Amino acid sequence: MAQHYLVCGTEDCKRNCQFYCNPCHQRLCKRCRDEHQKSQDTKDHEVVPYKQRKPQLPEEKCNLHPKRNVEILCKECNVPLCAKCIFMKEHTGHQLDDLEEKYAEKVAFCRSEISKIQEYYLSTSQGLKKEIKEDVMAIKNTMDDIRSSIRAEAESLKELVNRVTSDKLEQANIMEESLLKTLKSQEKTYEDYTEYLEKLLKEFHSYKSIDNIRVLFSDDFKNLKIQSIPETAQPVLPVFTAGHFDKDEVSKLLGSVNFPNTKLNNRRIKPMENASTQLKLTGKQMRRDAEKSDVKQTLSLSSSVTKVREYTVPGVEDVNHISLGKSGRLWGSDDKGNLVQTDLQGDQLQKIQTSGRDEGYHTVTQDGDLIYTDRKNKVINRIKQDNTIIEFIKTGDWEPLCIHSSQINGDILVGMEKGVKAKVTRYNKTRKEIQNIPSDNKGQEIYSYPHYITENINGDICTSDYNKEAVVVVNKSGQHRFSYTGHGSEFYPFGICNDLLGHIIVCNGYLGNCSLDIIDQDGRFLSLLLTQQQGINNPRGLCVDDENNLHVGQYNTNTMTVLQVSTVNLQRKDLWQPSFNSICIQDIYFVFDLNHWECCINV
Repeated sequence: MAQHYLVCGTEDCKRNCQFYCNPCHQRLCKRCRDEHQKSQDTKDHEVVPYKQRKPQLPEEKCNLHPKRNVEILCKECNVPLCAKCIFMKEHTGHQLDDLEEKYAEKVAFCRSEISKIQEYYLSTSQGLKKEIKEDVMAIKNTMDDIRSSIRAEAESLKELVNRVTSDKLEQANIMEESLLKTLKSQEKTYEDYTEYLEKLLKEFHSYKSIDNIRVLFSDDFKNLKIQSIPETAQPVLPVFTAGHFDKDEVSKLLGSVNFPNTKLNNRRIKPMENASTQLKLTGKQMRRDAEKSDVKQTLSLSSSVTKVREYTVPGVEDVNHISLGKSGRLWGSDDKGNLVQTDLQGDQLQKIQTSGRDEGYHTVTQDGDLIYTDRKNKVINRIKQDNTIIEFIKTGDWEPLCIHSSQINGDILVGMEKGVKAKVTRYNKTRKEIQNIPSDNKGQEIYSYPHYITENINGDICTSDYNKEAVVVVNKSGQHRFSYTGHGSEFYPFGICNDLLGHIIVCNGYLGNCSLDIIDQDGRFLSLLLTQQQGINNPRGLCVDDENNLHVGQYNTNTMTVLQVSTVNLQRKDLWQPSFNSICIQDIYFVFDLNHWECCINV
């Protein structure tokens, strides 16, 4: 039964209960406790705070002596006894305990187990259940991507089959043309021979009816001989040899779907000892702690940046854009159109002259090939790993500015402009145009000059738009989500990338106020990773490697800087709710909101 507060058990006292007398099993307020401890009859009683009280032994009659209550425990028989039972022969010499004390121990054990279940087992199992739901979504997304890849491979194979079919048909046409030409020549030979025979026939007829017989014995008549019929070769007709293939071979061409040879990892279950350090704060306690704190600013991310190393990109004057390839190789470009490939030791492997400028005009595909835009000819070229360059995509009347190859599904995202218009176009792996994003759902143009582009882990398309002075983010369906316009007075976005957590990192290249800004997936400003005062000077190129290290290229230098970024999540304390759990470590409260899955830190 609930009540508004616990009252003192002393007769006619209605004050709030704070204490408890264990021997008397009586609730006491502060004043009644003092009187209780002054009384000669109860001054030696154990009075404790109410939460530390011992439970009162419930009344239970003895089975052998129904008029007596059980109050003693036989330790050897482990049965409750009344005072009369202890003199029975079957309990002679047995050790006896106070049943109330043992009952209190059992109740304390139950409370401890209840606390473990509520604070550890339930919360931990609910967390694991949430992980399973996340795994279900990850599996669905992964399988959707795999199905898309299979369809894309099939389209590529169909395109290849069509090209090979066209080549073979052309080969058959050439063979037919050659054979017909030979037969035409033979036909002309027999036409000439027939004409010769007809002429010869006329001559013999003329000699047959001639009056002058002497002519038949002349040299002209003697030289009249019938030439042999010309010989010609009968053509050998081509023979078609059918190809030999089966289902397994076609299946190999379309790739395969297999489980990786990786040992399954058990889900991480936090140790019980860590869970036991958690303590709950009341709303009043948290508000009091918050009032003591002088920290008022709104921060969502505290970052520490460590320089890992530096290396030089030879063959360029500066590094305006970076594309990381496989085997530790990278591509870097400057604003003069120089595009070079180097290893991480700074050795130049390849150099190409392009029409690119200070924009993100190249990217590495899932296959490890580099594709780059040709603004002048309005095409996208592909450099295969054998260093051959082929024309990959034609962009029609649109001038391609920036490009990104999706690591999720292999799609190609291209930022383009035509006059005063701009858009982002998506191509699939078979180079088919499948999406155009020129405007939002209100018909307003989203882009003005998209010169760097990337894709976040959630499928959002993130674009640096120089003319709009904003990072423009749309979802994978092309719907505008938000535009980030910087944390200071001036913001000119250049290189852009995403870390492994989905944070968006962008170069602010405004002269005199350069920085690396980091925002979350919803466009909220988190932190300035580096500022001009910390040594960053006109950042341009930006990318994240597989180890979550940040590679930064700058204007007017071809030296690349590799940074390691460590972050700690923070939230404003005015968002705290009384439903939070917390851990206190060295006077720092880490408070967890179980409703919103957020963490606050109160120093």
